[in-house]
Amino acid sequence: MRDALVAAAFQLFLERGYEQTTVDDIVALAGVGRRSFFRYFPSKEDVVFPDHERCLADMTAFLADGSDGDEPVGRVCEAARLVLRMYAENPTFSVQRYRLTKQVPGLRAYELSVVWRYERALAEYLRRRFAARRDGTLQADVIAAAVVAAHNNALRSWLRSDGQGEASTTVDHALAYVRSAFGGAPVPPAVEQPEDVVVVVSRRGAPLWRVVQEIESTLGRG
Repeated sequence: MRDALVAAAFQLFLERGYEQTTVDDIVALAGVGRRSFFRYFPSKEDVVFPDHERCLADMTAFLADGSDGDEPVGRVCEAARLVLRMYAENPTFSVQRYRLTKQVPGLRAYELSVVWRYERALAEYLRRRFAARRDGTLQADVIAAAVVAAHNNALRSWLRSDGQGEASTTVDHALAYVRSAFGGAPVPPAVEQPEDVVVVVSRRGAPLWRVVQEIESTLGRG
């Protein structure tokens, strides 16, 4: 039933346009009642993104199942790949949705809210892992935003190509930039070195070059 509603909706969106299609049109084509539609989708916008709730739940569970031994940045990159696999499961549908979203400002805003929820899930995981770090919250938020930006940049490039080629190759390349920038061990704080203190005893009136020579000689012996 759920898949039938999505198929009917997109058929009408492509034929008539998103704004010109109503929920009544969708249920009529699918051969069900309005109640059946709203059992699966709270609104017409939700039928355009039928799989994001499931993917967000999968991502949250994936992050929760991690261990303290997991490298945090690598873990969130793997979590982002769950979104990629969702899109790659049905390239034709994903490309149609991408084109539709570009044409309808309301859908674009809806998509941005979905992307923000993914970013928040990644950031919350990293905040827990970085809780003991100085600026841990800042690091978590910056890295989560970088992962989402890299993933989305590569994903949109694949969608613009009409889903040609391997999406994973493009996304892996983008996420590698994030891991190279943030995936290593934290840079240890600089250790202040003790300053050298040199005491030179020289007779009054000695020329400056002699004093400098004695200092250099003392440092050389040290």
